[in-house]
Amino acid sequence: QLQLVESGGGLVQPGGSLRLSCAVSGFSLNYYAIGWFRQAPGKEREGVSCISSTGGTNYADSGEGRFTISRDNAKNTVYLQMNSLKPEDTAVYYCGAKPASCTWEDRRYNYWGQGTQVTVSS
Repeated sequence: QLQLVESGGGLVQPGGSLRLSCAVSGFSLNYYAIGWFRQAPGKEREGVSCISSTGGTNYADSGEGRFTISRDNAKNTVYLQMNSLKPEDTAVYYCGAKPASCTWEDRRYNYWGQGTQVTVSS
């Protein structure tokens, strides 16, 4: 019974920050990679960041230098700290899980949360 639940989205002004959370249950972060993806209206889902089962991190160019992915294994939670937010960051953000290693191919992720809305607007 693998589940993922995102939270932390909201409305923020350009330049602001948000921290998204992905709470997982039914599996261990020591065995699964967690990826953050986002999807804006009319656009395809795109990868944002990923943390592997061993703790290695990956970032898409869009978030490099602004976003930080981390995890708290004791809480079975993965975080995405987003700083210096831009209007183009506006999207529904999803976390997904797949065994072991990260990939930017969203179809490789077996489990998904329901998403959390991030809106960056003045």
